[in-house]
Amino acid sequence: MKQLALVTGVAGFVGSHLAERLLDDGWRVRGVDAFTDYYPRAEKEANVAAAAADPSFELVEADLSSAALAPLLRDRPAIFHLAAQPGVRGSFGDGFQTYLRDNLLATQRLFEAACEAGCGRVVWASSSSVYGDAAAYPCRENETPTAPRSPYGMTKRACEDLAGIYRVQGLDAVGLRYFTVYGPRQRPDMAIRRLCDAALSGTPFRIYGQGDQIRDFTYVDDVVDATVRAAHADALPPILNVGGSESATLLHVIETIGELAGRAIELERHPVQRGDVRRTGADTSLARTSLGWEPQVKLADGLAVTVGWARERAARGPSAAAGAAA
Repeated sequence: MKQLALVTGVAGFVGSHLAERLLDDGWRVRGVDAFTDYYPRAEKEANVAAAAADPSFELVEADLSSAALAPLLRDRPAIFHLAAQPGVRGSFGDGFQTYLRDNLLATQRLFEAACEAGCGRVVWASSSSVYGDAAAYPCRENETPTAPRSPYGMTKRACEDLAGIYRVQGLDAVGLRYFTVYGPRQRPDMAIRRLCDAALSGTPFRIYGQGDQIRDFTYVDDVVDATVRAAHADALPPILNVGGSESATLLHVIETIGELAGRAIELERHPVQRGDVRRTGADTSLARTSLGWEPQVKLADGLAVTVGWARERAARGPSAAAGAAA
């Protein structure tokens, strides 16, 4: 019988790619998504359309913060927990209550239910946001202090504490600190997606700060590969960095996407937003030795694929995208 995986946040950017990879690898996949209104439902349905066409895939619409979780954990699946409320800027102010519910409460309930059901390993998505503005780079899991600069980062750091609590209770929880994931299906609020849309449409790109902020960009296929490997590897540490092989400034990415799209991107400058960090950078030595993994996709190649996806999506138009999701 095929091995069963539970993937939360399955209709999201990384979750949908992960579901397809697992299906290709011969797993059965039970995907869960709440279809929150953070961005249009039609986009999420389009994300998961290919997986939904596979007979080994089951889609459950449920909110982890309130739904009965025992039925989802029947058969003790391997758990990939990617569901969360994303975004740094939206986590300030009144929006924080959503982050408390969808990040902290949902994760605590899933850990609790997995522990009670006797499930095996839970691989779950943390974030480079837990590091904040580090004093030195690259960031190392066991050396670099965590100092989030946003309520979102704080919720991810608190989820790491929750995982530690449930590890003591016998749950094998492994957190992956993802670093600036990009690629096809990226959320519409994320910088590379917005840059592609701006380049292809000729509209200005709203940039916060001077564009000299540095990010460790990680292509989605590399993130998915590390995530799948984390389900199989023996005796993993509780936290692993998952970052790309290249760091670059935002200005470098803007220039590259403009060249790929054949049009320079007009910039609309705004002040730096609270919660934004100057730099991210991952030491991935632990993931390389523990998982036998290393990033494969160069930044220029990943951006080329992403621009190609955005161009195809733009050519289809809004009505075609919605139809693909139906």
